[in-house]
Amino acid sequence: MDINQLNCFISVAQTLNFSEAARRNYVSQSTVSRYVSDLEKEFGVQLFTRSHRDVIITNEGKTLLPYAIDIVDTLKKAKTIIKQMHDGGQGRVTLGCDVTSLSFPSKCIADFAEKYPNIVIDVKQLDGADRNQAITSGEYDFCFMPRDMVPENSGIESIVTHYESLSVVTSKNGSFKNKNSVSLRDIANEKLLLLSESVCPIVYMEIMDLLRTFHISPSIDSSFEDVVSMYVAASSGIGASVVPNSLAKFTSSEYTDIYPIEDADTSIAYVMAWAKNIANPSAKLFIETVKKYARGEDNVYGL
Repeated sequence: MDINQLNCFISVAQTLNFSEAARRNYVSQSTVSRYVSDLEKEFGVQLFTRSHRDVIITNEGKTLLPYAIDIVDTLKKAKTIIKQMHDGGQGRVTLGCDVTSLSFPSKCIADFAEKYPNIVIDVKQLDGADRNQAITSGEYDFCFMPRDMVPENSGIESIVTHYESLSVVTSKNGSFKNKNSVSLRDIANEKLLLLSESVCPIVYMEIMDLLRTFHISPSIDSSFEDVVSMYVAASSGIGASVVPNSLAKFTSSEYTDIYPIEDADTSIAYVMAWAKNIANPSAKLFIETVKKYARGEDNVYGL
């Protein structure tokens, strides 16, 4: 059994067409037929039934298919990893970033890119999908997110990267223009513009818990599915946003003012999480860069 036999078998199983399988694998149709026949002899079963008009996969063929796909995928990953190791620092690292976790990974990426210019860094926004799946599926090498979003899973490792405090963002020269900071009670009469719970559940719940603790019931004017829309609304004077401080600083001071919250501990722990079985050598280099910048328990990032 070899990889070419498995690739041709997978193509026939997926297309039920020997000619199409030959085209996909850049071989002749007779070669595909020979590969399938060799596999049938090795397993001692018929994988397909053939007629002049139809190709039908047998139950034995259906059983073999997922195993064949896994074997081929595993060999591809092994080739990629070995090539990266051989090339010495050439490879790819894929990062998933929660929408409220921007400044810390940006700093790590800048440092890493300067040190390893031949390693490609892909950055994607984590959506509201299952975070356990996001971390362990292999789609991302690392995920930056609030610590409380990391699933309890023995196959996941994480490191606390920083702590974020919440800030209030208003339009330029808005209702707090003469203040250096604001209290939670200052926003009691403001219309709040928040990122939706589906987009950033931990930040949303933290804000709601703070408001309940201080017995404040402001008007939640709108919840937004993206940062841009929320900031357009805030900069237009429709209401005030409450977001992690580093995210607030990503906006232009030409259009908005930022006020730290003075009367409550609003810090939220953020982490970088990854699958324990990570084998990407480039990813292991990235871990060292993150450890260089990760803050201790008493440090709040972005203040």
